[in-house]
Amino acid sequence: MNAVVATSVFGLFMVATVALGLLAVRGRAGTGGGLAEWSVGGRSLGAVFIWVLMAGESYTSFSYLGAAGWGYNYGAPVLYVVAYMSCGYAVGYVVGPMLWRYARRHDLVGITDIIAHRYGRPWLGALVAVLASAFLLPYIQLQITGMGVVVSVISYGTISLELGYFIAFAVTTGFVVVSGLRGSAWVSVLKDVLVIGTLGFLAVYVPMHYFDGYGPLLDRLVDEKGAWLTLPGAGGAKSGLGTGWFVTTSLLNALTVVIFPTTVAGYLGARSADALRRNAIWLPAYNVLLFVPMLLGMAALFVVPGLTGAESNLALFRLVVDSLPAWAVGIIGVAAALSSVVPMAVFMLVIGTMWGRSVLSLVPRLRTREKGAAQVVVVAAGVIALVMTYAVPNTLVRLSLISYEAMAQLLPLLLLGLVWRRLTLAGGLSGLAVGVTAVCALVFSGHDPVWGINAGIVALAANLVVAVGVTYAGSADRLGGKPDGGPDGRPDGRPDDRPDSEVLAHDSVDDVDDTALDDTSLNASPNAS
Repeated sequence: MNAVVATSVFGLFMVATVALGLLAVRGRAGTGGGLAEWSVGGRSLGAVFIWVLMAGESYTSFSYLGAAGWGYNYGAPVLYVVAYMSCGYAVGYVVGPMLWRYARRHDLVGITDIIAHRYGRPWLGALVAVLASAFLLPYIQLQITGMGVVVSVISYGTISLELGYFIAFAVTTGFVVVSGLRGSAWVSVLKDVLVIGTLGFLAVYVPMHYFDGYGPLLDRLVDEKGAWLTLPGAGGAKSGLGTGWFVTTSLLNALTVVIFPTTVAGYLGARSADALRRNAIWLPAYNVLLFVPMLLGMAALFVVPGLTGAESNLALFRLVVDSLPAWAVGIIGVAAALSSVVPMAVFMLVIGTMWGRSVLSLVPRLRTREKGAAQVVVVAAGVIALVMTYAVPNTLVRLSLISYEAMAQLLPLLLLGLVWRRLTLAGGLSGLAVGVTAVCALVFSGHDPVWGINAGIVALAANLVVAVGVTYAGSADRLGGKPDGGPDGRPDGRPDDRPDSEVLAHDSVDDVDDTALDDTSLNASPNAS
């Protein structure tokens, strides 16, 4: 009976989610937005929708499962999540409006578009799309894994993990193909109401129910689990999660989150750059609730001891299932499931957009069918991630870290290239090759952390040194650049004589008013493809 009640509540909310996505795009099929309408919401989302959409980066299945699992296994090291997100929003205050203005001025819809336009090479966008897709697939796998676990647990084991994974794939794929970014923004409102409500409730209920309040809980943590409250956590020095790892991981992720394709999708969907600045100010407040699953994960040490490996990700839900009625389990399960659906939908949408605009559009017959091609890629990406979930399962935090460390290697090619015109294509690509190779070598050989610091930041340092070194060392770009080491040439070998406004991004805080970028200026701007 408990399983029937909980799964019925879950099923009703999933139907409501799909209906809300359909309602979000009702009447917009005839607006002519095409790929831009589907992928970046027609660049018309206001401050509230952008706020809840970008807050989805804070609350994914990781929040209910991975954060609690790391709190259970290690303790204090999991606080890096709060650190990097808060710092990342500060970086985004500058970078977000800069990317928004550059993309809007040149009618671009993603990072592959931006890179292709910056260097004047459409094939470069295709290359970055392939690499970024490989970097993002583990994160989609993470969300499928998380939602599958939630579905299985709230059904009291009557739904297997394998079936739960398929349900996560099917619901999200169908949802994103139909509704795009606008639907994800609408569902984010429902998700955030449930997340705030359920985590707020659990923050009070669990300590009172199991420990008679926070005082006794914290006393027990200090007396019995003191190692969990300091770095490097319960794993000790052998875990590698000490101060050096914490600082470098927070720094790397804070820089990387602002160019993560899903974050950029949120940037480009905004109605104005000012909406992004306001969001950068208020989004850190949303992170306060992240302390709840982290703390409750440590509380689970006393209630459900002995969880090992991937089972530790169930720490929070073990408390929920053991102490709450089935209908409440169902509602909390819905909040956790939507915390997978929304970010997973945006990740899949971004992969589809990158391929539709930057890869498949290189085929002449597909240039007029970008949106349809992108939707096909969404389904393909979901299938690949689902197969990966069955074939190569991993812990949730490990998957998240791999995605960030690899995506960080795009920082010099993208951000440095947008503010420093002298960076050559040869330099940027050389650095990218070195960085990606270093990350893969270190991570897959088990050397992450390396020397007590995040392997991704070691690879990024090598990436940056090579990019700048090759730029200065080469008297001319082999692909056709200026002899003085200036900007790269055009695809036909001619020097790139475009003005700075075409090549570089400007600080929009001191630039012209946002409203100056009207439809006329957009139509007059060249398209990256």
